[in-house]
Amino acid sequence: MDFGASMFMTDYCIPAVEFGRALEERGFESVWNPEHSHIPLSRKTPFPGGTDLPKMYYDAMDPFVTLSAAAAATKKLKVGTGVCLIIQRDTIQTAKLVASIDQVSGGRFLFGIGGGWNQDEMEDHGTVYATRFKLMREQVEAMKAIWSENKPEYHGELVDFPAMMTWPKPVQKPHPPVIVGGAFPHAARRAVRYGNGWIPIAGRGGNLEDWLPGYKQMLAEAGRSLAEVPITMFGVPQDEDTLKRYRDMGVARCVVACPPEPADKILPLLDRWVDTIRRVNG
Repeated sequence: MDFGASMFMTDYCIPAVEFGRALEERGFESVWNPEHSHIPLSRKTPFPGGTDLPKMYYDAMDPFVTLSAAAAATKKLKVGTGVCLIIQRDTIQTAKLVASIDQVSGGRFLFGIGGGWNQDEMEDHGTVYATRFKLMREQVEAMKAIWSENKPEYHGELVDFPAMMTWPKPVQKPHPPVIVGGAFPHAARRAVRYGNGWIPIAGRGGNLEDWLPGYKQMLAEAGRSLAEVPITMFGVPQDEDTLKRYRDMGVARCVVACPPEPADKILPLLDRWVDTIRRVNG
C-alpha cells in the first residue's frame, strides 16, 4: 500500500520544495495539495466539518503552482490535487494546466477532483450549485477529449466548444488518472462512471467496511475492477491496526493529513510516520 501526504500550502508553512523533498527522501509515494480560490465573507454555507472554518481554507495557495515546485525539486514523487475544484475553473484552461504539469513532472501528476461544498464560493465563479455535478462530469469528458485528440470538440449541456487545436498533451496516456473525491454512494458512482480512482470522504457514509461491498458491486456492474478504480483514503489515523485493515481490504493508497506548519514541526511528524509505514508494509 502506498502512502502520501497532503497539506494546505500557505505562506507560513514548510515551502512546497522542502516538503516535496522531505517526502521523497522518506519514501512517501505522493504529495497532495487541496484548493479554495477564496472564502466569501457571507459564509452562508456551513463548514461540513461542523466547526468554525479553519484558517488554512482562506490561506491556501494555488495547487498547480505548489505542486509544480514540488515536482521540479523531486524525481519520483507523484504530485496530486487533493482535490481540485474543477467546477470553479475554466475547462479548457484546466485541461492545459493538467497536461502542462504532467509534462513538467515527467508523467507524475494525479488529478484529484471534487464538486466542492461551499455554495457561496462556487457561485462567485458563476457555477450553479444545483448542476455542479453534471458540470463536473461534462468537464471531465471534455478534458479527456482535449488530452487525447488532435482536434478535440465537445458538445454538452453545460460545456460546449467546437473543434480546436491545443497542446501539450499529457505524458501519461491516455491521460493522468482522474481520481474522484466525495462520499458514498454518489461520488462512488461518479468514480465508477468516469474516474480512475475514488477518494472517499472520511466520516461520511459510514466506515470502509460499510460501503466497500457496495462499491465493488458498482464496479462489477460497470465491468470494472478495484484495480482499475482504486481507493485512496485521506486523513488516515496513525494506527497500525487500522492501516493494516485498509491494506488487507484492498485500499491502494493512504494519505496523511499534515497541518500547514513550518519545517521544524512537519519533519518530525513525517519521521514518526516513516516508522509506522515500515511496520504496516513490512
